[in-house]
Amino acid sequence: MEDLDRFWTSIVDYYDVKFSAQWTQVRTPDRMPHTRWFTGGRLNWAQQTLRRGADDTTALVCVQEGGLPARQITFAELRRSVGAVAGWLRRAGVSSGDCVGAYLPNTEHAVIGVLAAATVGAVWACCSPDFGPDGTIGRLAQLEPTVLISTDGYHWNGKKIDRRDVVAQLRESLPTLRHLVHVPYVFDRPRPEGSIPWEELLAQDAPLEFEQVEFSHPLWVLFTSGTTGLPKGLVHGHGGIVLEGTKWSGLYCGLRPGERMFTYTSTGWALWNMQLGALTQGASIVLYEGNPGYPAGAVWEVAARTRADVLLLGAAVVSAASSTEISPRDEHDLSRLRHLMVSGSALPSAGYQWVLEHVGSDLRIDSTSGGTDISGSFVGANEYAAVRAGRIGGRLAGVDCVAWRDDGTPVVDTVGDLVITQPMPSMPIFLWNDPDTTLYTDSYFATCPGTWRHGDWVTVHSDGTVTIHGRSDSTLNRQGVRLGSSDFYDVLDTMPEISETLVIGVDQPDDGYWLGLFVVPAPGYMLDDELERKIAETLRTRLTPRHVPDEVVEAPAVPRTLNGKRLEVPIKKL
Repeated sequence: MEDLDRFWTSIVDYYDVKFSAQWTQVRTPDRMPHTRWFTGGRLNWAQQTLRRGADDTTALVCVQEGGLPARQITFAELRRSVGAVAGWLRRAGVSSGDCVGAYLPNTEHAVIGVLAAATVGAVWACCSPDFGPDGTIGRLAQLEPTVLISTDGYHWNGKKIDRRDVVAQLRESLPTLRHLVHVPYVFDRPRPEGSIPWEELLAQDAPLEFEQVEFSHPLWVLFTSGTTGLPKGLVHGHGGIVLEGTKWSGLYCGLRPGERMFTYTSTGWALWNMQLGALTQGASIVLYEGNPGYPAGAVWEVAARTRADVLLLGAAVVSAASSTEISPRDEHDLSRLRHLMVSGSALPSAGYQWVLEHVGSDLRIDSTSGGTDISGSFVGANEYAAVRAGRIGGRLAGVDCVAWRDDGTPVVDTVGDLVITQPMPSMPIFLWNDPDTTLYTDSYFATCPGTWRHGDWVTVHSDGTVTIHGRSDSTLNRQGVRLGSSDFYDVLDTMPEISETLVIGVDQPDDGYWLGLFVVPAPGYMLDDELERKIAETLRTRLTPRHVPDEVVEAPAVPRTLNGKRLEVPIKKL
């Protein structure tokens, strides 16, 4: 990235980002994590998000599991709802810098809530209702919210999941809470005693008055789960999310007014926050609440029914679909779908082939990778680069990422550590409860001060494409050679005898090393000597002899995060 400052000012100019007070400096000379962008400038993320959509065009398409008719909300209705809720927040005493917490599924209530909180300058934090009480309390209690907007439940696999008990525990565990707002979404039952009905927040219209805040004013808190201690709260700023969201939705999703983006996500995944960038282009977003595989192929049926132009989902959803008999393009009209974006983990080569054969032969496939950390992407495809199965198109504009050896030397066409050598506006402005940036520094900058180490093992190829091999803390190191876990999965996921796998490497005494492969046999198969030999031979011939495990262990299932990533590091620690 030769001229970082000029690039980001070009985004400001091209997308006409509105500042109420003009900035004086593109960025400060401080090295990461202390860099500050567009100092002196004042704006509001919610104002930028809501300004383009025409009043009578659709902003939100709300779909519930089970094939029920979608609810559509226009930009005019969305603006009116945001103004009403923001007015209620102000009357409730919420002001700039206060925290509004939420326990909501992927519905219009969450979108209205985050926009209203941002409108008054409050900080938003939301947990998905598929989080249990401990995970939710461990996140929201850190933030000391004064308002909690909560649902009564959610839908999954054709069932109604009751979450009233979790809300009651939350209420007891948040001593700073002054108001509990009840969203009656799943059940027709009395609201919790002393709570305020959602309808009351919408009852009184109020003008949209956007609090003008500094570029780096806190917008929302996203959490990384970690393996020890409380989840880390990553605080992103209004201005950084305006720029990253506008760049990503405009340049890389290519969204235009009137188009639709369908992101399969929950409110607990950063993809939920990223999808909101579509609204900045005057495009609409499809909010799906439920299981993408219930009934089988539901995610493709919803994409067809809502006439989505861009579809973003986790690689695990594609892999799950490819293991079934469904063929979406034979069952649904997906003619409007032009762009499939895949995140969460790298899409294996077999996934590309399945998409081309069963979804659309002229579909642009975009495997992308970034993270909760920046509420955006580091690498992905673009309109000018060829799509290569099993590889990511390249670096995104404004991202100075390279692969480094342990000694800090850049490498090409060989495995290295993914690092970001220049700052990005959407990097966290700080971590919650980390006043001296000790945790922030230890998390990303301990290896090389001033350089962001993301924790992924990658290969940056000479043609600019990128291969992600897995997390560096779960990367296998056998006989001094690093092996990426994703390479194992790319091979093993194509075997019909196997449902899913997980591979780990554990250091042993006296410089020993154990490479273990956990295997969940597919229905109708068992892990016997014959299958073990086939696994070993497949890995030996398609990869290298070093990839043959020391032991193959049958497992009942593979634990995954809520967004489908295999839990390699916790299993390794155990």
